[in-house]
Amino acid sequence: MERAAAKTRRIFLAEVGAGLSLLVSGGAKPSLSASQPGWMALLDDRTGLANWDTIGEANWRMVDGVLQADRGGKDGGYLVSKTSYRDVAVRAEFWVSEDANSGIFIRCSNRAVIAPTNSYEVNIFDNRPDPSYGTGAIVAVAKVNPMPRAAGRWNVYQIAAQGDRLTVSLNGVQTVSVRDNRFPSGPIALQYGGGIVKFRSVQVRPL
Repeated sequence: MERAAAKTRRIFLAEVGAGLSLLVSGGAKPSLSASQPGWMALLDDRTGLANWDTIGEANWRMVDGVLQADRGGKDGGYLVSKTSYRDVAVRAEFWVSEDANSGIFIRCSNRAVIAPTNSYEVNIFDNRPDPSYGTGAIVAVAKVNPMPRAAGRWNVYQIAAQGDRLTVSLNGVQTVSVRDNRFPSGPIALQYGGGIVKFRSVQVRPL
């Protein structure tokens, strides 16, 4: 019995140590689907760009399992999901440089023309001239104050659209909770507008 109890304690301490190592490292990749039922990968190191259509001139490519872009035309570029969604939760891991301009668009009304006037743009733009609609906000729908900053580290966005209720959280902190019913459904789009933009996981779950 004592030997079994000692073995159990050793296993427990090893698991705790591993968990602390992940927390301290800061660079560990969170598990977004394997341990949580219902999530489906739109982007990861296995699916790559298979679930997306390209619009514009951004140089999207997979590098060591991470989607990234660092160059685009005058109007940047987008990746648009091949599937449309109505009530959906989105979880995305992203990294951007200080000068980056990016965002995650949901319920895009026109998959050929992605804009905040025909979809909901959850912004990633630390240096936006008007920070009230910068990182953490939904452009022209819901402001954020104070604006969180995302540059230079891996972040996790959690976005939910259910009926007219829209919520956004960045790294576990809610930045938006609002009602708006202008755009009922549509694909998801990832934006490249400048700087360096990386996504290493995008997943969805119907609500």
